[in-house]
Amino acid sequence: FRSIAGLSLAVKPLKIAIVGAGPAGLAASLLLTRAGHATDIIERFDSPAPVGSALMLQPTGLTVLEALGLGPAIHAAGNRIDRLFGTETARGRIVLDVRYNALPGGRYGLGVHRAALFDTLYDEVSGRRHPIYTGQRVLGVVEEGDGSYLSIEGGERLGPYDLVIDASGARSELVAASPVAPRTRDLAYGAFWATLDCPDGLVDQAALTQRYDKASVMIGVLPVGSRRPHLPKQAALFWSLKVADADEVRRRGLERWKQTIRGYWPECEPLLEQIVDWDQLTLARYAHRTMMTPYSRRTVFVGDAAHSTSPQLGQGANMALLDVAALAHALAGHETIEAAFSAYARARRMHVRLFQLLSLAFTPFYQSDSAALAWIRDRLVATIAKVPPAPQILAGIVSGTLVDPFNGAGLRECDWLRLTVPQPS
Repeated sequence: FRSIAGLSLAVKPLKIAIVGAGPAGLAASLLLTRAGHATDIIERFDSPAPVGSALMLQPTGLTVLEALGLGPAIHAAGNRIDRLFGTETARGRIVLDVRYNALPGGRYGLGVHRAALFDTLYDEVSGRRHPIYTGQRVLGVVEEGDGSYLSIEGGERLGPYDLVIDASGARSELVAASPVAPRTRDLAYGAFWATLDCPDGLVDQAALTQRYDKASVMIGVLPVGSRRPHLPKQAALFWSLKVADADEVRRRGLERWKQTIRGYWPECEPLLEQIVDWDQLTLARYAHRTMMTPYSRRTVFVGDAAHSTSPQLGQGANMALLDVAALAHALAGHETIEAAFSAYARARRMHVRLFQLLSLAFTPFYQSDSAALAWIRDRLVATIAKVPPAPQILAGIVSGTLVDPFNGAGLRECDWLRLTVPQPS
């Protein structure tokens, strides 16, 4: 792959504000400072920290991390995933079976704790002494002359900056106030997540394993490795439910919820017995929206601030990493910020919209009230998925490579066969 450290500067060195110290913001700071720009990261919380339980890094996101020199660190913390496998609970029919090796090249996914991805990026940012301003809630961007200023809660202003990158996530206040703000559709289904110690032999360590009852119940176990080398191996347990039903589920009590899961998947007991309080579970909510134009004047939007959807295809963090790589590449190849923003939007348009559409199409088969869609899924998916070119198409969808995401971001995909990556034990 091409090293991002070798990017040239087509525009003058810029002073850049990055709003949000999540993975997108941290990666943006690393990419842009290596290209010769100066960055300030502005974080609303007093102590930057990861939000959520676990995620899948796909070949797309892994390629960006390798280009940053962070591949060894994230692989040491994560768990290699070669297969996505799911069965329905009534008769045990296979309703999801996607294998990365259906395509040549040795691709795979990596299950990681969100904290492991955050730690990997944050440790690098801290080691390079990038400025991070914490406890600063950004309320808006004010453009005066050639500079942009951040309005901070309490009346303070930060700046001036040549441009502002909004990496503050799906609930971004800057997006909501922007003239290019998209319409947002909250999805009915979310999920309870918990990250727990995972005994050997509980599940296939090389697979994301799921169980389904129609489309209204989805339970999954994703092995995610160890956040730190001295810690035990863990797995993320997730259970899909309607967000509107979450309070009622809590009211009925933790033991009743655990008993429901035991009824579908008794083998999960070693995970369930570790959950003794609702505070161990995170309720994830999802929304679908896509900014048609991911920038406004001198503010540009990346990651979930620019586009969000159901996690069904496992692309969220990977999309964010591709966004910031594409933005850095565009700034390196154009003489004005306006031209760079336009190039960034073009580079990401097809890939983002295709996967937004695919996620929108697939999600109702696995998270919805539709008995008809579940019936179709249970009877047709296992058969169709075995007939070429379906296995190859599904592998391309899960990998995030159904259309080329790399060239527009100035990347060359890793040679996976040459990487020394331990197989799950």
